[in-house]
Formats: sequence, structure tokens, C-alpha cells
Amino acid sequence: MSLNNYRARVNGCLDAHLSQSSALNENMRYSVLASGKRFRPILTYTAASVFGVDLSQADSCACAVELIHIYSLIHDDLPAMDDDDMRHNQPANHMKFGVGQAILAGDALQALAFDVLTNNDTIKAETRVTLVRQLSNAAFAMAEGQSIDLSIVSKNVEIDLLYSMHRKKTGALLQCAVMLGALLKPDLSHEDRAILTSFSEGIGLAYQVQDDVLDVSTSDAVLGKRQNSDADKDKPTFPSILGMDESIKIYQSLYEKACEDISQLSVDEASLRGLTEKLMSRTY
Repeated sequence: MSLNNYRARVNGCLDAHLSQSSALNENMRYSVLASGKRFRPILTYTAASVFGVDLSQADSCACAVELIHIYSLIHDDLPAMDDDDMRHNQPANHMKFGVGQAILAGDALQALAFDVLTNNDTIKAETRVTLVRQLSNAAFAMAEGQSIDLSIVSKNVEIDLLYSMHRKKTGALLQCAVMLGALLKPDLSHEDRAILTSFSEGIGLAYQVQDDVLDVSTSDAVLGKRQNSDADKDKPTFPSILGMDESIKIYQSLYEKACEDISQLSVDEASLRGLTEKLMSRTY
């Protein structure tokens, strides 16, 4: 299945999960159904398909990981966090609905993610427990990473701290997206799981280093948010510490290592490799 088909599939599922009327429905839909990249659910679907998992089982995992991602974006954009006013080429949620409503929308999306994941009766109960543990650990790590990010504004930091922060803030949820799809295979081997863990850790970190580069090199219109937003806030980034050329080398080498990792899988990894190559060449 093509990436566009995966994107359309998760969009349809997200729309369905947000179809019920509620006081928060409008602002939840505003952020969730904006033109997001959907890289995380696409990773989930791709990992599931590599292991022959029925995509009807993967739907809830794909939605759950995207709902957690969107909740994090709503909260990250808040004035007390990253204080960004644009997201996906439209006003950030708090600019549209107010800070209080944006906080509540994020809270509700986090709760909805776990509701969606636990109520898919096509997945065995013990597997759902494993999936919930995977997602909750990733969500916690993501919050830890954001906490570190807030604490180092306008500070000189060692590059190792930046690596540690981004493994949590960005990498944990991307890693989770891969593992949610793969863990739907009930007899996933220890060897394949270890390979996927290494692979997903690599692309998770690569993705953030690449984001730091794109924040400098890409226009507002393409990014869907303000260019140079990190530099404007005096936040340490890979380019600010290592320079653009070295940062590009780092994320490219991480993606290349990830492709080497999955070549050892017991199944045909071509679609996962193809997606990794697309991530490496992304422009936003």
C-alpha cells in the first residue's frame, strides 16, 4: 500500500474517532485533521505490513500514536512552552480557541489515544496491555524531553545532552510508532524485536537532527510553522552547536545505519527501507 493510502486510511479513522459531539470536539478536530505529515502512523502501518499484520488491527495503533503526537504539538505551542503561533500553516490551537481550551484539547486527545488503543477487540487483551505500556512509556519520555528542552533555553550545553533530550522528546514516539505496528505480530521474535528497536531509535534521533536543519533551511510556507523558531528562542540545536554540514552528515548516517539494521530482519524489509529513504529526503 502506498504512503498516500496509509495517510488517507488514518485520516479516515481519526475523523471517525472525532465524530462524536462534545464541548471540545471543534478544537480537537481543528488540530487533528489539519494537514499533518502522518509520518508516525505511516511508520506503524508499514511495520505492521512488513510482518503480515491485518491493517484493521493496526488502525487503532496508528490513530493512538498520532493522537499523542497532536496533543504534544498543541501543548508545545502554548505560550508557557515553545510559544509558537503557527502550526500546519494555520493558527496554533491556542491562537484559535484560547490557552485554556487548547490545554483541555490536548488533555482530551491524550485520553482518547488510550481509549482508542484499548477498545480494539480484534487485538488480544494481553497484546493490548503491551501496546498500552509501549505508548505510555513513550508519552512519558516525550514529556521528559520537553522538560529538558525548556530548562536549557539560552544555555550552553554539551552535545550529549542534546542527544539525550531528543531521544526522549522526538525519538521515543517515533520508536513507539514502529514498535506498535510490529508488536501486533503475536510471535515476533526476540531477534526481530531487537533489530527494530535499534532501527527505530536511529530514525527517531535522525528525524530530530533533520528537523533542526530544516528549521534553519526551509521557509515558513513549506515548514507550516515559523522558520528559525529555535534560533529566535535561543534554544540549543544541532546546527547551532555543530554547524549545518556536520548536522546533515549526522542525520544521514543515522538513517543509513537504520537501513543496515533492518537488512537483518527475518522478513522482507523493502517497504520499511523505502519509507526510511523517504524520511531522509524529506523537505519539511
